[in-house]
Parts: sequence; C-alpha cells; structure tokens
Amino acid sequence: MSRRFRWTLIVTVAALLLAVGIGRALLSKRTQVSAVATAASAPALALELTAADVTPARRAELVATLPVSGGIKAVNSAFVKAKVAAEVKTLLVREGDAVQAGQLLGRLDATEYQWRLRQAEEQAGAAQSQLEIAERTLANNKALVDQGFISKTALDTSLSSANGARASLQAAKAAAELARKAVQDAELRAPLAGLVAQRLVQPGERVSVDAKLVEIVDLSRLELEAALAPEDVVAVRVGQRATLQVDGLSAPLAATVARINPSAQGGTRAVTAYLAVAAQPGLRQGLFARGSIELDRRTALTIPAAALRTEQSRPTVLVVERGRAQPRAVQIGARGEVDFGNGREPALEVLSGLAEGEPVLRASVGSLPAGTAVQLPASASASASARAAVPASAPKP
Repeated sequence: MSRRFRWTLIVTVAALLLAVGIGRALLSKRTQVSAVATAASAPALALELTAADVTPARRAELVATLPVSGGIKAVNSAFVKAKVAAEVKTLLVREGDAVQAGQLLGRLDATEYQWRLRQAEEQAGAAQSQLEIAERTLANNKALVDQGFISKTALDTSLSSANGARASLQAAKAAAELARKAVQDAELRAPLAGLVAQRLVQPGERVSVDAKLVEIVDLSRLELEAALAPEDVVAVRVGQRATLQVDGLSAPLAATVARINPSAQGGTRAVTAYLAVAAQPGLRQGLFARGSIELDRRTALTIPAAALRTEQSRPTVLVVERGRAQPRAVQIGARGEVDFGNGREPALEVLSGLAEGEPVLRASVGSLPAGTAVQLPASASASASARAAVPASAPKP
C-alpha cells in the first residue's frame, strides 16, 4: 500500500466520523426543542387538596372563650388524724374502700388511757366521800351553833371545807370525763361518706397527736381549680358555662363557674376560679383537665385559626382564586370557637378582606408560593361555584 493511498484513507475516515458527530448533535438539539415545546403546551399540574385542607369562610356563631386548666379536686375531703398519741392497733380500710360517715376505721391502743380513766374515776369516788363527810360535819356544826356549843367561826370553817370538797369532786369528775374522751378518741371513725384515697400508716406504728392516718374523698361533688390571670378574671362570672377535656376520658365534660376566690395568690397574683364538674364514672380527684369558659356568643364571619398566616407584616390567609392560591390580607377581630363540621375548634372573626364562602387554605397545606395551582375537593368546588353564581347586585357581608 502506497503512502499516498494511506493518507487518503485516513482523511476519509476522519471526515466520516466528523459527519456522524454533527448529525448526532443536530438530532439531540431537535429532541430538546421538541421536549420544551411539548412541556410548554402541556397544562400545569395542580396541587390536589383534601376536605381537611380547605374551609370556606362562613358566617357562624362565634363563641368567645377563655382557656383554663387545672386539677380536679373533691369539694368534700378530709384526713382522719390521731387525736391522741398512741400505737396503731388496727386499721380496717385500704385505698378504694367505700366508707360511711361515722364508720369505724380502726383503733389506737387505748390501754394507757383506760388506766388513766380508772384512776380519774377512783379519784372522783374519793372526792365524793370527802364531800359527804364535809357535808355531815357542816350539818352537825349548824345544830351545835344553834345550841350555843360552838362558835360561828367553827361553822364557817365547816362550810368552807364542804365547799372545797364539792369543788374537788367537780374537778375529779372533769378529769374522769377527759380520760373517758381520750379512750373514745382511740377509735378512728370516718368524718364523712366517700372513698379511702390514702392509707398513711400501718398497724404497729406509733403516731403523734394530729398525725394523718387516712384520707377520705367524696367524689359526688368535684371541682376544677383554675388559676386565672388578673386581666382575664374580669370577664368571668359565676354561672358561666365551660367545657373541659380530662386526660383519660374521651368525652368532654360540662362545667359551670361555681365560685371565684376574692383574693389573689401571693407571688403569681393569679386568681383561682372553681368550676363545678358533674360526677361521672372514671372521674377522679387529681386528674388534670383543660378546657375553656364560654364568655360571649355572637354571629360573625369566621375562619379557622389554623388558616391565619403571620409570615408577612399583616395577617394574611391563602384563598383560592381561579384555581390558584393567592395571599390575601385580612383584618382580624375577636377570637373564639366555631363548629366548622368536625366539632368546635379555635376560630377568628374576619372584619374585612374576605367574603362569605371564599375557600381558605388551612396551615396543613404548608407554605405555598403565590399563584400555585390547586384543585379543590368536590364539596369546596361546589361551594365556590355557588358563590360565583350570586348576582353582582347581591349585597355582600
């Protein structure tokens, strides 16, 4: 093979490779242009919303409420305390036992007090004998004075002795009664009907005077003790209704403001309000409850509190206009609770910026850029269509 032929072959192969590369580049560019044109002509994908993501602004009864929380306590409860210092002899009840007022709960060892009672009774008997002797002596001396055998001074002495013996007898009887009371105090009896909440001692323990032995609570009357801020307690009145949710109970509880403490707590300056709660199975003292007191009711244009967005300088909401999410500045009024279909929830009064029936997006959809295409659920779409069909001359709220 000649040198000239070899160079000719090399140039030909290079030309063919260059032509193939240029062809591939042109084909790739044409494909990209076609894809762009197809994407431009295809409709934009819309964010599908669920019924839980959108709520139309509605005119409803706004219930102004004040949130409260606190512990449930029994109106009537008591500690059975030791009235004498002694050893616990028996204790007949345990936590959860039902007791009646006056029921015997146990006994303290009363041996020492029984001996003291016997001693006091013997002393009273001796004082009775001394009084009888003094009274006989006084009677004899009165007869002798009348006969002139003794002086009046001796009679006065006999009278004083009789009076002293009578006072000694009264003191001895009082001591015997005190000893008898100490024996009776060794019996532990329930001061009220209810359930045993705590058993604080065991038989064999020696307790001092006023030591707590058993706690009894009456669950027939329960209250929520709620601490209120000084600026909030002004709007609270006795008789106002409240709704409470107690940990462990699925159904809410109805309550009523029963009393308001006239004094503020030291340090916190909070004022305690007492809400009467109807007794129900499963409701116990010490459970934590939270809820709200109903302060006022009025009809207003409302939206869920979860729909308000505060990222901008003014309160805004995301409304759906022509299939796209658009921010809208609104003026907010009172706060309260409204039933939007799934039970009462926190809500806001809208003074301006929205019309009744406009779909408002809740915070569950997240942060959407202005103009994001959205697809309303069927129920919200029907509501929006009905609102759009209202004539322009119809009055707006």
